[in-house]
Amino acid sequence: MTWQTDYDMHEAGLTVGEVAGRTGVAASAIRFYERQGLLTSDRTSTNQRRYHADALCRVKMIHACQRVGLTLAEIRDALSHLEPGKAPGPEDWEHLAARLRTEASERVDLLNQVLRDLASSS
Repeated sequence: MTWQTDYDMHEAGLTVGEVAGRTGVAASAIRFYERQGLLTSDRTSTNQRRYHADALCRVKMIHACQRVGLTLAEIRDALSHLEPGKAPGPEDWEHLAARLRTEASERVDLLNQVLRDLASSS
């Protein structure tokens, strides 16, 4: 996945297509993330979605969570401390990274145990 980085993180009013284009994630996925409460948007007078630039960071965070294997509920929980409409700062990224490191380590330990169990039952 390629992330476009030539944008202003404080820019408001991004369309779903712009968020999709800048993150490399399908527009349908962006709308799905919003329905799941992972992203927020404002509506124009003609009822079109407009995302703040924080959505770009949030999509990147969602992708990192998915790569570790978190469920939607776990991702929602992991992002719940983020302030809506505000770009995540370094402390937010570190908080998420710490959680993902712990989760990944626990999953690796579990998989290793499964492999040991399978080897001993052969």
